[in-house]
Amino acid sequence: MEPVSEPGQFPFTRGIYRDGYRKRLWTMRQYAGFGSAEESNARYRYLLSQGTTGLSIAFDLPTQIGLDPDDPLAAGEVGKVGVSIASLADMRKLFDGIRLDQVSTSMTINSTAAILLSLYVLVARDQDADVSKLNGTIQNDILKEYIARGTYIYPPRPAMRIITDLFAWAAQNVPEWNTISISGYHIREAGSTAAQEIAFTLADGIAYVQAAIAAGLDVDAFAPRLSFFFNAHSDFLTEVAKFRAARRLWAGIMRTRFGAKNDRSCMLRFHTQTAGSTLTAQQPDVNVVRTTIEALAAVLGGTQSLHTNSKDEALGLPTESSATLALRTQQVIAYESGVTVAPDPLGGSYFIEGLTDRLEQEAADYIRRIDEMGGTLSAIESGFIQSEIQNAAFEFQKGVESGKNTIVGVNRFQAGEEEKTPVFRVNPAIEKSQIENVRRVRAARDSAAWKKTVGDLEAAARGTENLMPRILAAAEAMATVGEISNVLRRVFGEYRDA
Repeated sequence: MEPVSEPGQFPFTRGIYRDGYRKRLWTMRQYAGFGSAEESNARYRYLLSQGTTGLSIAFDLPTQIGLDPDDPLAAGEVGKVGVSIASLADMRKLFDGIRLDQVSTSMTINSTAAILLSLYVLVARDQDADVSKLNGTIQNDILKEYIARGTYIYPPRPAMRIITDLFAWAAQNVPEWNTISISGYHIREAGSTAAQEIAFTLADGIAYVQAAIAAGLDVDAFAPRLSFFFNAHSDFLTEVAKFRAARRLWAGIMRTRFGAKNDRSCMLRFHTQTAGSTLTAQQPDVNVVRTTIEALAAVLGGTQSLHTNSKDEALGLPTESSATLALRTQQVIAYESGVTVAPDPLGGSYFIEGLTDRLEQEAADYIRRIDEMGGTLSAIESGFIQSEIQNAAFEFQKGVESGKNTIVGVNRFQAGEEEKTPVFRVNPAIEKSQIENVRRVRAARDSAAWKKTVGDLEAAARGTENLMPRILAAAEAMATVGEISNVLRRVFGEYRDA
């Protein structure tokens, strides 16, 4: 067992801040977005009034994969799992009455991240905000889409170009923005173990750093704005140790592999979301207990930002009352539990320190194997990472079906007739309304300006210049998310999983 470092000191095992939460609590986010921009705006205003300290935006599937609401492939999906954003007009409605220079915003978007960040920046300009002071995070993690989630558009290598272009542009224009949230959350949701979540997430991080350096960026110029996104699962002690192991492993990677000199480049800063995969449709009130345990693990593990899932998410989108209860869970932990009095309060426990060491070693072994394959892209293209996750998920499910792994209310302690839980329903008329909205945008815009900007974007994509200024100009000329994505599809092609 290694000597335990102090909080705020390299390699940051015990946290990246010396004072933990004594001076500043984690950002309390509630992930929300559904139907129209107007409906989502109302939910954001409500959550802010209830004490949420940061917004977290969920986008619908067409927005995630670069389809406009009137695209035939978008039929039936508009506004269903998040908010539909097709153009600058929608983004303006989404943040109506919310000052972007006074709130931290996280946007869970990947393939179209560059477009959505451009729309966000344009709304901030509309508000006369200082864009250089905007604070928030864009997920922008395409590698985990190939590994675990599937909302990719382009092949991996051009997709990596878009990401590194965003890194370079943001460093100059929105320097306080987190340009990527390297996500282990979906890797864990797909069935990985805790060690695999660490390993595959940090392996993705290594690939992004390598790509940025290859594009000519200095590691200490962009690495301080990298952030991560982890799952808080139900195995309480393992989760606490997982966060500690991930911090220490990443610090060592940045210092020894990439030669980072700035300590901030070595800090693993992360957002956490409680585990959606642990929520059950059976006895949904029990999900409140699960979420509380998971949230506490994230806090004791030193998260910088936290979203707590609502009890009804196994049934549908959260109702307003269940989202409020999820937020109150964070607030009780923050203000009533007393766990914020000391940074890393479990540090020094023989069990926690031993578990931290073991998880770090298991994750490091996976990273070594991925390096031997030629890196993350090669490991994805060969199917290695996906196969490891699938095998872990299969083993866990076998344990559930055999009774070895207990899921309360599912394979043990089942209830009889259960009380019906109110479920939020998206209004099906929203799809028709969004189709009409995007067609009005196309009809009203300056067609000459639109044509020029999308042409300039295509020329840039066929060359080597940074794509972000061209995407920004097209979005300002009211090019839609689908149109901008289609320009890039023509140049880069589309990825097809083998």
